[in-house]
Amino acid sequence: MPIKKTKYIWFNGKMVPWDKAQIHVLTHALHYGSGVFEGIRCYDTPKGPAVFRLAEHMKRLIESARIYLMDIPYTAEKLTDATNDLLRKIGLKQGYIRPIAFRGYGEMGLCPFNNPVDVAIAAWPWGTYLGDDGIKKGIKVKISSFTRIDANTLPPRAKATGQYINSILAKMEATNCKYDEALLLDNRGMISEGPGENLFMVKDGMLHTPPIHASILPGITRDSVIELAFDMGYDIIEADIDRGQLYTADELFFTGTAAEVTPIREVDGHKIGKPGPVTKSIQKSFFDVCKGGNEDYEHWLDYV
Repeated sequence: MPIKKTKYIWFNGKMVPWDKAQIHVLTHALHYGSGVFEGIRCYDTPKGPAVFRLAEHMKRLIESARIYLMDIPYTAEKLTDATNDLLRKIGLKQGYIRPIAFRGYGEMGLCPFNNPVDVAIAAWPWGTYLGDDGIKKGIKVKISSFTRIDANTLPPRAKATGQYINSILAKMEATNCKYDEALLLDNRGMISEGPGENLFMVKDGMLHTPPIHASILPGITRDSVIELAFDMGYDIIEADIDRGQLYTADELFFTGTAAEVTPIREVDGHKIGKPGPVTKSIQKSFFDVCKGGNEDYEHWLDYV
């Protein structure tokens, strides 16, 4: 989906016109993937634009940077304020927000300590990542031939730019095979996650999701869905899932900032079926919260 320009990007503490937010071709992160980022959504609510779990996203950005020994020259609170300032400046009511911190221009080579850390926040209108039809009817998923990175290769709990080559390979393979999305296994052959989504499975009325040790990114939407589902009375099991369990699941769905709550109707040609009652109830509850329709979770919304 093409990026729709807005007026400004927050770049190293300043509001910079969109087309002027540029970097040098020898920027370290361009060559080595030495950056960390977040994906965040802003929703239009009756009280005005609200960013979903902004503080948690900025905290994870800082923690991802710590894993890569990268000192971001701004606090999470400053980045939170900058995000709200940007959204006010560009007048965005609903869309996607991309904060990124990366090793900048200075030296070439694998040791990046002498390179500056640049920080940018951009925001633009962006609809459903896997399509409106996907949200309503579900998507087709293929288990990838590429294995999800593990903690002794690259730290999965860091949302780092270079690590997403793993996801890109899985996504391209799935697309070339005429599937909507991929699903990766961990190095033990257990279900891990999608290229940019966490997975949930419904079986006999209970909700299952792979544990942190299955090389997943601890998703903020995943965490939100677990809390919502628990409050709705569902039993939630965080345990290993094998691919055979997927093929006999009652329901499946992905969660993520971009994907939100997207049902899965088919895996490797095995029919799961149209979105089921548990998926639909959780999806409805999630969107109610995001759009300001549930006061019990209003603390998740950062009003612009």
